[in-house]
Amino acid sequence: MSCDSDPYVFTTDTLPSDPRFLPPLANGLLGWKVFDSIMHMGGVYNGEAGDCHRADVPCPLAVKIETEEPAQHNYTLDTHTGIFSHTLSSASVTASQSLYCHRFYANILVMEVLLERRVTSEEPVVVNLVSSFAPQSKDIQFESSPDYKGGRHIQGQTAKAEFPGESCPTVHLIWTPVPSTVSLPPEQTKARWGFILVVANSVEAAKSSYDEGLNLMATGNLRPSHEKAWKELWLQSKVEVTGSETLSKAVVGCMFYLLSAFPSIHDTSSYFCGLSPGGLSNGGDGQDYWGHVFWDQDIWMYPGIALFYPKLARSVLEYRVGTIDGAKDNAQKQGYKGLKFPWESAVSGREVCPDDIYGQQEIHINGDVTLAFQHYLYLTEDLSMFTEGRGSEVIFGVADYWVSRVKWNPDDQKYHLLGVMPPDEYYYNVNNSVYTNTVAKLSLQFAVYLADLLQHSAPKEWQEVAECIEIPFDQELQYHPEYDGYSKGQPVKQADTVMLGYPLGLPMPPEVRRTDLEAYEPVTDPNGPAMTWGMFAIGWMELGEAEKAQRLLEKCFKNIQGPFQVWSESPDGSGAVNFLTGMGGFLQAVLFGYTGFRVQKECLAFAPLLPDEVCELCVRGINYLGNQMDWLLRKDDVCVILREQTGRAGNTNPHKLQVVLKASGAKIPLTPGQPVTFPREAGCICKMDPPSFCWPL
Repeated sequence: MSCDSDPYVFTTDTLPSDPRFLPPLANGLLGWKVFDSIMHMGGVYNGEAGDCHRADVPCPLAVKIETEEPAQHNYTLDTHTGIFSHTLSSASVTASQSLYCHRFYANILVMEVLLERRVTSEEPVVVNLVSSFAPQSKDIQFESSPDYKGGRHIQGQTAKAEFPGESCPTVHLIWTPVPSTVSLPPEQTKARWGFILVVANSVEAAKSSYDEGLNLMATGNLRPSHEKAWKELWLQSKVEVTGSETLSKAVVGCMFYLLSAFPSIHDTSSYFCGLSPGGLSNGGDGQDYWGHVFWDQDIWMYPGIALFYPKLARSVLEYRVGTIDGAKDNAQKQGYKGLKFPWESAVSGREVCPDDIYGQQEIHINGDVTLAFQHYLYLTEDLSMFTEGRGSEVIFGVADYWVSRVKWNPDDQKYHLLGVMPPDEYYYNVNNSVYTNTVAKLSLQFAVYLADLLQHSAPKEWQEVAECIEIPFDQELQYHPEYDGYSKGQPVKQADTVMLGYPLGLPMPPEVRRTDLEAYEPVTDPNGPAMTWGMFAIGWMELGEAEKAQRLLEKCFKNIQGPFQVWSESPDGSGAVNFLTGMGGFLQAVLFGYTGFRVQKECLAFAPLLPDEVCELCVRGINYLGNQMDWLLRKDDVCVILREQTGRAGNTNPHKLQVVLKASGAKIPLTPGQPVTFPREAGCICKMDPPSFCWPL
């Protein structure tokens, strides 16, 4: 397949005029925008509380190749392998520069340079390596250390810890020195150079990783081990669209950049420090939200990845578990019980939002966090995450928070949540945000369910509040007002109430779902954040209006900037860059909209529907109850293949599964390796002989 037709290869002859849209390379620990003099490391922040931000780390591989003679340039990001290359062709030489964040050895960043002589000559061929690196940072005071095995070595600490009494993170850099030129002598036709950079939190880890890098270079396995890791990821999951090249590339770009933000599926360390809106390559300033972790991680980025990779999904949950002490401190400072996860989180889980009002009022974050745990359990039945993994502490702690935060109103016999900010941040200090109250209800119900599973005695208040919390609904207009006092037609920043149907799954008649969509679509800010239209698209898909959904989804194309499929937060290119939140929302519109997938307690429901311009949708590697499935959706039928069982999911004893179709009631067993084809209609995947009801079918 040629690069022109391969949706996994993004190529151009000219770089974006705005360097913000250069492709980011990341691996869950390191993040770097190609050619930039600054990179970042997960968990390395500078500044206390609201001043906390990702610390800038200088990048010794901030190098461009140049020649004295005129040359043609090509720049390519190959998402098959996660390698960015710059190829320069002059009359005398072809020079290729390859850059990658190693997918398996997370502390290593690599640059390779290849020179190939194009004509025979008695003159040497010289290529300049132009560096913008300076061994300094506004956040870290670096000092030189003795060279290590030919590598330069600097180390330093951030200036200020996230909270008083906490130690400041240390950063070590060891790298292969980069000369100002590389050359081919007259008798040589080809030569290759390799340069590695290691970034680590300790001198021991830095030296160990540098040794590993040198060994990989000596054995010729540096690049192959990286490519193998990416190949393994893509073998486990692919989302491929036939019929629209623009859509196909957009989906691949979203998957690639989201996967780049996660650690290796083989990682056994605990270094993962969450997903921020702009990813690891950004976070040094306010436009990048300081590199903090928001609800964006749990609601927007997580669901599409959790559908394929239980281990990566679990890493998100483990990040939240690691912030329990901070969440407990936040709740106590607010005067409530249990856990209050921060609106903006770094490492400790203490609130690091620069503006107090968000941390005080945007409390829906608690329910967003628990919804991710709930989906994980329903997808995997991995109870170990909730026992020794301490997930139950998260669920029960959030339930205790809700019970202490609500107010009982004897007049309407309802519990109320007062003085909150909904996801729609145009409004604050409102009562009974419908999204917030619904997500609180769900997390309380899940706490009761989990307590029963674990034979834990649940306080009766959890069920009482869940049953009696106010869910605003206008009986006359038959729609859900965003909060008490909201008037239909008031402007809205982003998806809020429309998320009741998905991802929250609040039961409602189709007529009400339609009324909600029609009420909020025309008043939603057209320049609002990118993830919004994916939620509207899913809503219209639910109602069978595929073309309307597709028109809304295509609004997101305006947020994709330049040849490397890098997203901006807003369609005009402003806001956060490499906006993973928008990518996550877009990916969900494909994965949960076209397929109709819904993760339920007893099943994985589906209701496939494709717009006219999509001929086929192939979704490979759906991971459910220890099984992996490949799905092919066409206009009139659906084909499902259960892969040969590997037991790699969270549940190591895969259940026997079946397809249950809603209209006909047909039950079709799934046998590994044997395709099953059925007419395109709603149904579910569930265990053999499941309970009789599964929402929504």
